[in-house]
Amino acid sequence: MPWLQIRLESNPEHCAQLEDALLSAGAVAVTMEDLADQPLYEPPPGETPLWQHTRLSGLFDADSDTDQILQVITNEFKAPLPSYRCEILEDKDWEREWMVNYHPMQFGERLWICPSWTPPPEPDAVNIMLDPGLAFGTGTHPTTALCLRWLDSQALKGASLIDYGCGSGILAIAALLLGAEHVYAIDNDPQALTATLDNASRNNISNDKITVLLPEQVPVDLSADFVVANILAGPLVSLQQIITELVIKGGSLCMSGILDTQVDQLLKAYSPHFDFKPITQDEEWIRLLASKH
Repeated sequence: MPWLQIRLESNPEHCAQLEDALLSAGAVAVTMEDLADQPLYEPPPGETPLWQHTRLSGLFDADSDTDQILQVITNEFKAPLPSYRCEILEDKDWEREWMVNYHPMQFGERLWICPSWTPPPEPDAVNIMLDPGLAFGTGTHPTTALCLRWLDSQALKGASLIDYGCGSGILAIAALLLGAEHVYAIDNDPQALTATLDNASRNNISNDKITVLLPEQVPVDLSADFVVANILAGPLVSLQQIITELVIKGGSLCMSGILDTQVDQLLKAYSPHFDFKPITQDEEWIRLLASKH
């Protein structure tokens, strides 16, 4: 069935009040989106930052009385309404609409990420079957793509690898399909570990090849030939000692989730123990590669 959508433009100060007003008026869903392409990076724990120019969209049954909805919102907001727009959304198979736009992606020479509903373009390549789901990481973000390209270029056969901040498990699974002997996938979110094991199973990876761990479960003597950490600059700096100890002497470290303005703090934190290779950049995101000396 069709839907009535009411969109209002706002700022962080009024977003929560407008959201409550939309819900009081009978909205079945309220979403917020950025109107000015303003990035938000690394919010402090417990905070949910909003964009300076935010659009709220309330979704209502199509037969709802628009004037009555606007009156309720005005009464709840207790102030003149900001700029708004009312429109009818025709019903669609939104899941199918989204699936049409999610295609197989190639990373490097051998590696492909393929959604389950699309046949792999190169059946003999290294194909990861992965659908967006529980946790971050489908290959579409530049930070993940940078790490996947690096993995594709490595001689992983028989090696051990640690994926610190595994998310969906995409990097851990890629490493195993590219020849790694064993991978340790670490994340502080239990849902990420669940997603990793589920995705590994879908790619026919046996349980004896992958170990999932919460940070507090990591053995004190754990180390690996390769360590990849696709998280954010702040955690990478604070976890410097832990991540350093996970890399064997002569081993390789790949870090991403780093903005081009944050490189110096990472180099300062890790240079005492690592020799860095040339920086790789994709949009504003950086990949740092290093070997432990």
